[in-house]
Amino acid sequence: MWRLTPPNKEAHEYGVLLYRFVLIMTFYSLFRILFFMFNSDLFPNVDGGRFLTIMAGGLKFDLSAVLYLNALYFIFYLLPLPFKFGKAYQTFLKWWFVVINAFGFVFNATDLIYYRFILKRTTYNVLDILKNEENMGSLWGQFMIDYWYVLVLFIVLVWALSYTYSIYRPRRIALSNKWSYGLASLVALVVFSGFTIVGMRGGYRHSTRPITMSNAGKYVDSPDEMALVLNTPFCIIRTWGKKSFTNYDFFDSEKAMNAVYTPVKSGQVASKMKQKNVVIFMLESFNREYLGSVNTHLDNGNYKGYTPFLDSLSQQALIFPNTFANGRKSIDAMPSVIASIPALVLPYVVSEYSGNKVNSLASLLTPKGYESAFFHGAPNGSMGFQSFAKVAGFQKYMGKDEYDNEDDYDGIWGIWDEPFFQFYAREMNKMKEPFFTTLFSVSSHHPFKVPEQYTDVFPKGTLPVHQCIGYTDNGLRNFFATAKTMPWYENTIFVITADHSSVSHFDQSKTTMNKFSVPLIIYAPGDTTMIGRDEKLAQQIDIMPTVLNYLGYEKPYVAFGNDLLDQGSDRFIINYTNGAYQIAKDDYVIYFNGKEVMSIFNYKEDPLLKNNLNGKVDIPAIESYAKAVVQQYNSRMIEDRLTIQ
Repeated sequence: MWRLTPPNKEAHEYGVLLYRFVLIMTFYSLFRILFFMFNSDLFPNVDGGRFLTIMAGGLKFDLSAVLYLNALYFIFYLLPLPFKFGKAYQTFLKWWFVVINAFGFVFNATDLIYYRFILKRTTYNVLDILKNEENMGSLWGQFMIDYWYVLVLFIVLVWALSYTYSIYRPRRIALSNKWSYGLASLVALVVFSGFTIVGMRGGYRHSTRPITMSNAGKYVDSPDEMALVLNTPFCIIRTWGKKSFTNYDFFDSEKAMNAVYTPVKSGQVASKMKQKNVVIFMLESFNREYLGSVNTHLDNGNYKGYTPFLDSLSQQALIFPNTFANGRKSIDAMPSVIASIPALVLPYVVSEYSGNKVNSLASLLTPKGYESAFFHGAPNGSMGFQSFAKVAGFQKYMGKDEYDNEDDYDGIWGIWDEPFFQFYAREMNKMKEPFFTTLFSVSSHHPFKVPEQYTDVFPKGTLPVHQCIGYTDNGLRNFFATAKTMPWYENTIFVITADHSSVSHFDQSKTTMNKFSVPLIIYAPGDTTMIGRDEKLAQQIDIMPTVLNYLGYEKPYVAFGNDLLDQGSDRFIINYTNGAYQIAKDDYVIYFNGKEVMSIFNYKEDPLLKNNLNGKVDIPAIESYAKAVVQQYNSRMIEDRLTIQ
C-alpha cells in the first residue's frame, strides 16, 4: 500500500549516494520520454528503435547536467564531518538536493511546451532575451494558466523526487577509528572528483574536449532530433557566457574564399534611383503553411489556409513559395530582414558583437533622402527592437508609448494588430516621401487570443494560432483598404514576411528544413513586372538586396543574402539549428557543425528528409559554399567588417 511517508530504511552511506545518483538520472530519462510524448509530431521519423538509441545517447548529456548541478551536494555528502549523520545535516542535504534539482526540472518541464514555439532547446541566450521583457510576469502567469497540466506535472515530479530521496538514509561505514574513516572519505572524494570531471567533460581521454550541444549529432540522423538527445539544463549550462563566433580558416586566402562566396554587393548601374517608398511587414509567427496560395497541394488539393486576404493579394504580387527564416525567434528577424544579417549560433543583438557597425535599409536609404521609422505595438524596449532600430539607423521608433491608448492593449504583448495597423497607415501619411518603414506585428502569438468582438469570427482550424492568423490577415485587409486612399500608396513597394515560423499541422512543415518556412510576398501597386511566382529558394536576408536592387541603389554594401530579382543569383538558404549550420542549395540540404558534414538530404526527392545521404553522395561544391558563407560571416562579425569601410 502506498504511504505518504517514505520508509526511510538505513543503508550503507556509499550505497545511498549511488542510489540517489541513479535516482536523479532516472528522472532526467523520464523527462526525455515526456519531451518526446509532448512533441512526437515534430519528430515524425523517430521510431522505437531510433528512440532507444537517443535515450542511450542522452545519458551522457544527463550525466553532465546532473554533475554540474549536484557537484556541491556530493561534496557535502562525502565530507567526513563529525555531525554528518545528524538529523539537521541530513535535512540540509535533502533540501539542497531537492531545491537544486527542482531548478533543473523547471527548465526541462518548460521545454515540454516552449520547444514548440522556438523549435530548439532553451539556451542561455534565450533566458538573456526573456529577462529583459517588461511583461515577463504576466507572460509566465498566462503560460502557467494555459499549460496548468505541466505545472501540476512539475509539482508531482518534485514531490516524487523528495519522497524517493528519503526511502534510504545513510549509515556510516564500520571502520576501526576516525582516522580510517577520514582516509576512506578522502579517497571517496578523490574518486568522485575524478568521476565528476570525466562526466562533465563527457570523456576521460586527454584529447577529449568538453561535450557541447553539437555532440548530440552522433546519436541522430537529423539535427532536429538532437533536441531529444539533449536536456535543457545542459543546454543552458553549456551556453552560459559562451562566445558565439569562431574564426574559421577553411580557405587559404580571402581571394579564394571570395571566389566561392562574398557578401559584398556592388550596387546597380542605373541612371537614376527610384524614389519609391518601402514598407515591410514582419508578421509574428506566420508559418508559411498558413497561406493557402502557396500550399494548394495540401489536404489532397482542398487546403484553403487561414489568410484569405494575403492569398488574394498574392494574385497581384510576386510571391516566393520556398522562403525560409534565418532564425528561430522574433529577435533574430530584425537583423535578417532589415540588415541582411542571419542569426547564426546566437542572435546578433545579444552577441558580443552587437556593437558592430552595420548597413541596413534604413542606414543606406537615409542618405538618399528617405525618412525612416520602425513600428512595434509592444511596450517600448521590448525584445531589444528599439535598441537595434537605433543601431540600424531608423530615425524614429513608434511603439506602444507613441500609440498612447491603453484601450487597445491586449494585456500581454501589445496593441492589437488591427488598430495598430491603422495607426501605422495614419503615421505614414504624415511622413515625407520617400520613406522607409517597418512594422512588426504582435497578435498572432500565445496565448492565441483575439479581441472580444472577433470571438468565433475567424476559423479556429486545427491549431490555437489559426484564429489569430485570420485576425491579423483581416487587419492587413483593413490596412490596405486605408492605405489605398492615401497619396503615397501607388508609389510604394510592400514586402510581407514573418519573423519566424511557428507550430504546424502537416508533417511536411515539421522537417528540420521546413521548421524555418515563412511567407514572402512583394507587392508593388501598378508594377506588372512584380507579379508572378518564383519557386527558387529564398530567405529573409535576401530582402534587403532585393529591395535595393529594385530601387536601383548604386553604391556597394554588405549583405549576406542575394537579390531575388536577379535570375542569375546564387540562391541558397542558411540558418542554425541544434548546433549545426543548415545550408540548402540546388537540390540538397546539408548540416555542417563547423568541422564536418553531419548529414545530407535531397529535399526535392525526399521532402520529409528521411534518407540521410551522408557518405552516399559527394557534393563538395555545396560543402565548399557552406564553408565560405560561415567563414565570411564569422570573420566579418569578429573583425567588425559588416559595412564597406
